[in-house]
Amino acid sequence: MTQGSLFIVSAPSGGGKTSLTRALLPYLARHGVQASISVSFTTRAARPGEQAGVHYHFVDEAAFVARIAGGGFLEHAQVFGRRYGTGLPETRALLDAGQDVILDIDWQGARQVRQQWPQAVSIFILPPSVAELERRLRARSQDSEAVIAARMDEAHQEIAHHNEYDYLIVNEDFDTALAELAAVFLEPRLRARRQNDRHAALIAALLAN
Repeated sequence: MTQGSLFIVSAPSGGGKTSLTRALLPYLARHGVQASISVSFTTRAARPGEQAGVHYHFVDEAAFVARIAGGGFLEHAQVFGRRYGTGLPETRALLDAGQDVILDIDWQGARQVRQQWPQAVSIFILPPSVAELERRLRARSQDSEAVIAARMDEAHQEIAHHNEYDYLIVNEDFDTALAELAAVFLEPRLRARRQNDRHAALIAALLAN
């Protein structure tokens, strides 16, 4: 079985990363590609409607720290007093099963992943303009002006690291951005080495005398 590939997808808040990656899975499935979005570990409590193992793996502080000590994370960080991390054995298991794995993480997490998994493919999603980014942030919640200003500042800091990524996609038109994102996932599977393995029987039959 051909091993799956690891993909990092980052974007500023309001960039459309979540919507694009969720729409990507059925898009890839229609093209015969099995992919999944990594489920992170966190020490924060579950919010209403969140399911353990679906939205996050909810663990306590002691369990999280023990996993760090045991090298069980591909990347991890502390955000607003809560810990978040990508499980290393869980990621390896999916890749070994032939699935492509999507890591929905920020630029700091992406740096950690590259250190452990340099072959990971990284994609950064940009909003089409500052004005559109602000419009999206305002449209999705009832945040105060101070919170929106803070998120805009965080977005600027995130965007400043766009040049650390392999691919750059501007999310102006959703369908176009989705097609471009899918192309990054499909391209490696069309390379001759992988196609030779996948279609060995067909190639042998075509070459038979």
